[in-house]
Amino acid sequence: MENLINGFSSGNWTYQHPTDGEITIAYQAAGNGPALLLLHGFPQSKIIWYLIAPTLAQHYTVIASDLRGYGQSSKPVGTIDHANYSKRSMAKDQVELMKHLGFDQFYLLGHDRGGRVSHRLAVDHPSSVKKLMVLDISPTLAMYEQTDMTFASGYWHWFFLIQKYPIPETMIGADVEFFMKQFMGGRHAGLSIFEQSCWVEYVKAMKNPAGLHAMCEDYRAAASIDLEHDRADIAEGKKISMPLRVLWGEYGLVNQCFDPIADWSKVALNVNGKTVPSGHYIPEEAPAILIDEALAYFR
Repeated sequence: MENLINGFSSGNWTYQHPTDGEITIAYQAAGNGPALLLLHGFPQSKIIWYLIAPTLAQHYTVIASDLRGYGQSSKPVGTIDHANYSKRSMAKDQVELMKHLGFDQFYLLGHDRGGRVSHRLAVDHPSSVKKLMVLDISPTLAMYEQTDMTFASGYWHWFFLIQKYPIPETMIGADVEFFMKQFMGGRHAGLSIFEQSCWVEYVKAMKNPAGLHAMCEDYRAAASIDLEHDRADIAEGKKISMPLRVLWGEYGLVNQCFDPIADWSKVALNVNGKTVPSGHYIPEEAPAILIDEALAYFR
């Protein structure tokens, strides 16, 4: 499964974190030219890019990594304030990985949770990112502050996963496959878009108690310390300074409930984007469109 992204070599980078101990970030890499970092979403891993990464690697040095808590990366126990799953901590992992691989600057493409890590990375490390693209999200703060019944009903996991440990871990852990089928299969395209070996890996990761806990901590951080960081940015006038392109699914809830261009324009200086004929899982639902968009944007 590590070699699902054909032609990519697998690697693990390990470093000693001052508070979290030894952290390993797993990645796959291939290609030549400018660096392009790909960050996945929940409850997935770097293998979401298997349909687009090989083509992008013909033009870029592509690195697809697992976020802290996901895939083959480390899954430390969450702290009381959830800081070790803040997007700030998760972003720093990725910046340090890219430095380790020899890239002080890179292009950045993030889907879902990976887009939220990308947002924080772009604000905290502006000199590292040449251009940024995010998929099917508005900023976390905007989405929480604009929550209505439609959004809360459709994105119920946002409010379930943030409950105190071990409530969601215990309930999901009792029947992981049921949760996964209801959650991922309940969206626009159903389960048919997920290649079987990918699906097996997604389920396997959530059956790992450490992985399940880490994913819940990701969401707990998003509803607490991440919002503190986002509000601090607003108070200090800090915005995403590099060009930002946003793509979101025509058939998804983000399109129904939010205005991504307007939302991102409040936190970024140079925003453009559009809907694409897809649901939430753009890399797996509309890979050809995403390839064309990425090649045109990052060239």
